[in-house]
Amino acid sequence: MEMSWEQSVTYSINTVYLLFSAYLVFVMQLGFAMLCAGSVRAKNAMNIMLTNVVDAVVGSISYYLFGFAFAFGDTSNPFIGTNFFALKDIPNTSFDYSFFLYQWAFAIAVAGITSGSIAERTQFSAYLVFSFFLSGFVYPVVAHWVWSSSGWLSASSTNPLFASGAIDFAGSGVVHMVGAVAGFWGALIEGPRVGRFDAFGKPVPMRGHNATLVVLGTFLLWFGWFGFNPGSFDKILVAYPSTTNQGNWTAIGRTAVTTTLAGSTAGIVTLFGRRLLVGHWDALDVCNGVLGGFVAITSGCAVVEPWAAIVCGFFSAWVLIGLNIVVMKLNFDDPLEATQLHGGCGAWGLIFTGLFAKEEFVIQAYEAGDTSVVRPYGLFMGGGWGLLGCQVIELLVIVGWVSVTMGPIFYAQHRLGILRISVEEEIAGLDISSHGGYAYNTHQEENQPRFYADYMRMHGHS
Repeated sequence: MEMSWEQSVTYSINTVYLLFSAYLVFVMQLGFAMLCAGSVRAKNAMNIMLTNVVDAVVGSISYYLFGFAFAFGDTSNPFIGTNFFALKDIPNTSFDYSFFLYQWAFAIAVAGITSGSIAERTQFSAYLVFSFFLSGFVYPVVAHWVWSSSGWLSASSTNPLFASGAIDFAGSGVVHMVGAVAGFWGALIEGPRVGRFDAFGKPVPMRGHNATLVVLGTFLLWFGWFGFNPGSFDKILVAYPSTTNQGNWTAIGRTAVTTTLAGSTAGIVTLFGRRLLVGHWDALDVCNGVLGGFVAITSGCAVVEPWAAIVCGFFSAWVLIGLNIVVMKLNFDDPLEATQLHGGCGAWGLIFTGLFAKEEFVIQAYEAGDTSVVRPYGLFMGGGWGLLGCQVIELLVIVGWVSVTMGPIFYAQHRLGILRISVEEEIAGLDISSHGGYAYNTHQEENQPRFYADYMRMHGHS
């Protein structure tokens, strides 16, 4: 049957919107790279830059070959997809290339989160292994549960769990918690960086070398989040039947507003909260606070009112501040605070959605505005316990699944001696010991080797 002119225009506009969103989400790779670079010491800058590139290129091949099939394969299997390997039978009536590209941009973001947790002390080959496995298998299975129409936790399934399914609209759990739990196990098994805690277990500050890059990275991530959250509607030309002039275009605008408000509120609360705790205005802490707000709102961005986004951001800031204090007490070292930020704020985001999701917006996001459908919604909004129950289950199964898959991967690498670099290499810096030279050529310290050959001579290799 031939497509009508109106249909072809609708498809075109929806495809352009999805591709534009995919490009925005890809900009987040640049944001992660800048944030990571600024947050580590100068002697490891080239290493973290390269790992960000490796996460992207390895994740791309892995997601193309296996990941998309596991996540969105047409199947009655609620656990894992079983077709579309290497994009066989794409495009079809369900998915086009643009949808694959959008989901790919999400998949490579996950590995970027994890690589921050294990920065400054990890052998390069370890990144290749975990990013392939994380982007190609661990993350796609969770995406299938929550986002595929056949997933057992999916809110868009024909027979959803507790008549609701988990609402994780853009991935506080699916993306951020998955990356964070993987990073947690990596950082825990590796142990802290040399010199991070003194002989009495007290933390020693190891500040990143470039606040400019951290702020640049934060704003690039903010920019990318406008593709991450509003883009998750997939289609912009969907009119709501019970309204005169509203459709997905209205909800997309509102989603961008809630995203902005949550991040901004979290930034302000972190600014004053840290001022009270440490006595000065800390730019790096505020940047992480802003990102924590974004991570938290990512789950409920499409289904909450703007005022609720401010509540979300307020509590996410305290979740991050509190977790940072706890992990210091436990001598846990995550150079980018990725475990606390993406894990803690992601978990809060899932719970927040279960409390504050508004009935009208849930119907818009998941039923295209069909008001004849009845669905559970936020507990505090009078929607019962069904949605909150699904949110708690999602939180628990993500922690369990990523732990049983990524934990053994990191542990096996650790036992084989291919996870952590030697103390000497770590003190010299990964750039000189693994990558042939420093990221920066200025202000050479007199006693530091400038080139890889000098480094080898210092260590007795002729």
